[in-house]
Amino acid sequence: MSNIRLTSFGAAGEVTGSKHLIVTPKGNRILLDCGLFQGKREEAAEKNADFGFEPSSIDVVLVSHAHVDHTGLLPKLCKDGFDGTIYGTLGTKKLSEPMLMDSAHIQMEDEKFIKKHDIETPLKNSGPLYTPEDVQQCLQQFEGVSYDEPFTLFDEVEVEFCDAGHVFGSAIIILRISTDEGQKKIVFTGDLGRPSMPIIEDPTKVGQADVLICESTYGDRAHEGVDEIEEDLARIIKTTANRGGKILIPVFALERTQEMILRLEQLIHEKRIPNLSIYVDSPLAGKLTRVFEQHPEYYDDELMERAKKRSRIFSFENLSFTESVEESKKLNYLEGPAIIMAGSGMMENGRIRHHLKNHIEDTATSLLVVGYQAVETLGRKIVEGNKTVSILGREYEVKAELHVFKSLSAHADMNLLDEYVQHIKGLKTIVLVHGEQDSREAFAERIKQYKADANIIMPEKGVEYEL
Repeated sequence: MSNIRLTSFGAAGEVTGSKHLIVTPKGNRILLDCGLFQGKREEAAEKNADFGFEPSSIDVVLVSHAHVDHTGLLPKLCKDGFDGTIYGTLGTKKLSEPMLMDSAHIQMEDEKFIKKHDIETPLKNSGPLYTPEDVQQCLQQFEGVSYDEPFTLFDEVEVEFCDAGHVFGSAIIILRISTDEGQKKIVFTGDLGRPSMPIIEDPTKVGQADVLICESTYGDRAHEGVDEIEEDLARIIKTTANRGGKILIPVFALERTQEMILRLEQLIHEKRIPNLSIYVDSPLAGKLTRVFEQHPEYYDDELMERAKKRSRIFSFENLSFTESVEESKKLNYLEGPAIIMAGSGMMENGRIRHHLKNHIEDTATSLLVVGYQAVETLGRKIVEGNKTVSILGREYEVKAELHVFKSLSAHADMNLLDEYVQHIKGLKTIVLVHGEQDSREAFAERIKQYKADANIIMPEKGVEYEL
């Protein structure tokens, strides 16, 4: 058989759980990403319990980046029988250890809570998906690779990782697969970033490909310009501080936390905001930030220049990282204005829920939403204007002043996606993944206008397609 086949077991009509299986003409089975489903708890638990394939049948895993919706089921995959190699960039490997350990600890804490309160669990399997010991085993199977250095995976497959410009260490994965009809080039964007964003380099442009597996998170929306971000931040912080309120910022521990630290450091350096205390209430974010500090080779030119002038750009006088639960609880008794950043970014888990519980009904508080909010998450409900929300089992009125920063996304928007696809010559097949259905459909309609000869696939979960 000379055909290459693709089956998506996640991120098919949704933006979480990235998991795409490629079967080569010789039958080698390559899994692109192995992500955790996020969203409504019962639904996510059901999806995470079953891969849809036998883990031991996978020969190799290629990981685009360290976000848990792309890596979060790797320990379970290894635990359930996968014994091959996981390849990701060196940056992704370094970040995955604290990310996956944090995920394991969250699951174990959830399990303790369920047992303590005798709650009927929605999980199909008993116990957590995996433990810290499972994470350690998984990490032993992880091999870090460098950008732009092709390597042979099998005698019929060559792989290359290129900078995706999305988060620290993120990659576009290029597969060159031999078939009876000659070599076919498959490009998997992972999550495609945006040019001119802080910290990392711009996404690599690919000139030619036969097949493009492309994310479509913002396939139907354009981002607002980034020029006004710091001005808006300064205005909101000053206004909130003047009324004595707290500024709450739910953040993803990876990249968004570090980006916000940089922006706040710049505003303080330029004396554009008051000298407020800034707390990063996330042990995970603290660990990841240290990785950023240790690996300046991933910085873009602008950040390298800034680092030369100011020695510790991710650590400054006003900034504190809380580690223990006791330190986190002390923030509940802070008097006067302060900035509190905490995970999770979609407000479904983590310490941000406790800060929301204490401040969401306070009209002096400002809540800054600086990341994507998936369907059914607490963050999505707040952004959509729900007047009351459930937090830790109790209903609260949303009285805090809400500010949504749509321009801060690390994903390419509809215009950048179009530009990226148009740039690639020779495309015969375009597969749209990692996007809600409306987003995929809008993107597909535009593609038909400038890539009329390409076959567009919007995969359904678990359905096999020939590429």
